[in-house]
Amino acid sequence: MESIAALQNRVTPWSDGLEPSDAELDAIDTEMPLVLAEVELLDALIALLDRPASEFGARRIRRAHNLVWAARRDLANRQGPKEAA
Repeated sequence: MESIAALQNRVTPWSDGLEPSDAELDAIDTEMPLVLAEVELLDALIALLDRPASEFGARRIRRAHNLVWAARRDLANRQGPKEAA
């Protein structure tokens, strides 16, 4: 039986350039507003798991959904029609 360490190089070869490239960092920066909006939505949903339903909770979830939709719209508009499809 081979150890996991022996298989590691086959799965993830060692590279000198372990840092992300400038293009990868730009892609992360571009998608960050959407990621943060989705985190806010998850936070709102998780916060309401152990609480009774209330108008405040529903408003918070609606606001978070609207932020996600706005971030998705902005990201799609920024990428253009060819890249978004």
